[in-house]
Amino acid sequence: MSYPAISRHKALHVAIVGVGLVGKEVIRQIIAIRRPFALVALCNSRRMILTSGLESSPQCFNPSSWEDALAASSTPADLTLIRNALVQLVKDGKRAVLVDNTASEEIASTYPQFLNAGVHVVTPNKKAFSGEGDYYLRLIGSGNDDATVGGGVLERGRFLNEATVGAGLPIVSTLRDLVETGDKIKKIEGVFSGTMSYIFNNFSTGESGGMSFSGVVAQAKQNGYTEPNPMDDLNGADVARKLTILSRMIDPSMLALLPHGYKSVETQSLIPPELESVNDGDTFMQRLPAFDTNIAKLREEAAVEGCVLRYVGIIDVENRTVKARLEKYPKTHAFATSLGGSDNIIMFHTERYSPRPLIVQGAGAGAAVTAMGVMSDLLKLF
Repeated sequence: MSYPAISRHKALHVAIVGVGLVGKEVIRQIIAIRRPFALVALCNSRRMILTSGLESSPQCFNPSSWEDALAASSTPADLTLIRNALVQLVKDGKRAVLVDNTASEEIASTYPQFLNAGVHVVTPNKKAFSGEGDYYLRLIGSGNDDATVGGGVLERGRFLNEATVGAGLPIVSTLRDLVETGDKIKKIEGVFSGTMSYIFNNFSTGESGGMSFSGVVAQAKQNGYTEPNPMDDLNGADVARKLTILSRMIDPSMLALLPHGYKSVETQSLIPPELESVNDGDTFMQRLPAFDTNIAKLREEAAVEGCVLRYVGIIDVENRTVKARLEKYPKTHAFATSLGGSDNIIMFHTERYSPRPLIVQGAGAGAAVTAMGVMSDLLKLF
């Protein structure tokens, strides 16, 4: 597909922090796409490459050599230097963006400094958007639409976070479009965790019996669907963060409902209370089989009722509740019939989409689709 020519002065100067699986894929997609991106910085947890001027160094950012160049760099990682370089570009009348592919809370806490200096921020990092309410207000620039650089006033940078919920699925953008076009959100419900989706798609099929819960979790871990420590998935915090991000987009009253972000969400943990103090994933997995009986009983009860178990997130705007928990759904429900593997599925119940909800479904995890979500946000800046 060809695109209209875009003049060089409209080039988007990109600094990428975090070059792991997602970061590498973002770089690959940037290099492959025919848009005027100018890569000005690459940074991992230890070192960085930082260039100046409009042109990027072919040696640093060539797809076949940037990894070697970064590995050979003697420049320590320094986010302040990156910020200063991007701010200078803005002062020079150019457009600059920070792409944060990390899960770092420390980096997320610096977003307002970039945004207030006119630098855009694009990220799949959920931390900033699901934390304390006071910080979130600073992040979105509540009451302050302008940025100041060198004594002058300019437009504040934009923050774009499509990939924070559902990776590359158009969930954040769909909700934004619904809200900004005046639709009234009644309820959002869905399977937001790829890990939980895989576990319960295999554990609870609506039939009696089946693999043990610990066995399914072990299988999920072996197949790479869980964090190194599965407790980080089973505690429900990831789903709570995604619910917080979406809730805060609906209206200001929902922001007040979750003053402490994801910690304010009513969240059911699937970690047995006796194992909450366990510190490592291996010990947790060794001890988990002793607690299979309780959740197996829930599966049997659901099967008798013709239902399946699914770990879901629910934002009930009309009743002012936000919760992440295990629920029963009929075997004929989309959460039972439409899911496979580690898919996500989200239903938007609105004034316009009623009684049949708007449904978004597909792969909600993986480097390629997450990077696609990041890229879709970068393209919105052209």
